[in-house]
Amino acid sequence: MPDVFGNFDFSLNPEQQRRAQRLHRDAIIVDTMHQGPCGKRAFTVEMINVLKAQYAEHRDSSRALRETWTMPIRLALKGKFPALEQTWRDSGLTVRNQEISAADSRSALASFSFLQKQFDSFPWLHKILVADDFAKAKKEGLLGSFISTQGSNALGRDLTCLDVYHDMGMRMLQLTYNSVNYIGGGCTDRTDCGVTSFGKSFIERMNDIGMIVDISHCGRSTSVDACKISSKPVAASHTGCYSIYEAPRNKTDDEIKYIADKGGYIGIYCLPNFLTYADRPTVEHVLDHVDYVSQLVGWQHVGIGSDFPFAAPDEWGNARLAEHLLASGFSPKDGFANPKSVKGFDDYRDFPNITRGLVSRGYSDEQIWGILGGNFMRVFREVCG
Repeated sequence: MPDVFGNFDFSLNPEQQRRAQRLHRDAIIVDTMHQGPCGKRAFTVEMINVLKAQYAEHRDSSRALRETWTMPIRLALKGKFPALEQTWRDSGLTVRNQEISAADSRSALASFSFLQKQFDSFPWLHKILVADDFAKAKKEGLLGSFISTQGSNALGRDLTCLDVYHDMGMRMLQLTYNSVNYIGGGCTDRTDCGVTSFGKSFIERMNDIGMIVDISHCGRSTSVDACKISSKPVAASHTGCYSIYEAPRNKTDDEIKYIADKGGYIGIYCLPNFLTYADRPTVEHVLDHVDYVSQLVGWQHVGIGSDFPFAAPDEWGNARLAEHLLASGFSPKDGFANPKSVKGFDDYRDFPNITRGLVSRGYSDEQIWGILGGNFMRVFREVCG
């Protein structure tokens, strides 16, 4: 029996179900931290065997993950993988971020060129550079993506590199990833130094050129400093609420308030490890975090940055992911070695469950449009033009 998606039991009546379908069809839906492209179920046994053989040769978990995530794209570029586009369309997503690796200048260049090849090759893919591009993609039946990164290390201390990144299409950059760097402190580091003097200049340059400051993996002092320094709205593209689940990756009430006071955006992730203390996370727990932000600072400041419904085959992808994340600042207690999945959101085609869940919780049409994408588009317009 084939998998069926987007049918989590919210006990919707027929009228509510029709309303949810209409909203999901008509809204511009944005995922601000999409780890696709198309989810674990798209991988064939042959594809997994190739990945295992590659890993057996190099034994590099981070490289193995990159190979896993890029394999469907490389096949689609050869015209051999229609699931890439189809899964995206089945999700109902209009726009997602596409992330470049910025560990060093060489990996950044390779990532930029690989993304540009996709924009040049896929007639259905539209590069998002300004706010009006979101509506353009929706109107023309295209799928849109904007370029972002979770790392700034490749830029070193050269602010002019920010201009180069912007010229190549980057519109959102995360200041730190877990650990301290030239800009500030990370959320899993032993200490959080806050934003440095160089970091202040870095943020001001981002404001000047029109690039969104992302503080998802930043330490608490760094997050607050960034909000105080930035003259433009700030985003936490993928996070959760510390008051619901006490993880270093989740934002405290104070951080959420600072983001909102700056006119910013909080994208709630669907990462089961950081959502709930319950043994079986569900999409209801994702919505609990949406509710919490909405009630604390207003629905105008929250959206979805899914991060993972794990985007690689379970047995293979989970093992490599655990190895990679343990080397990236996370600890064994974060639970990545024994991953869970979110019932009702472990595939991008489950995105309709977000809309259905918002209907079930009594949000208005205006609020649902905002949470699904409008809130982030507002920030994008204010920062990027």
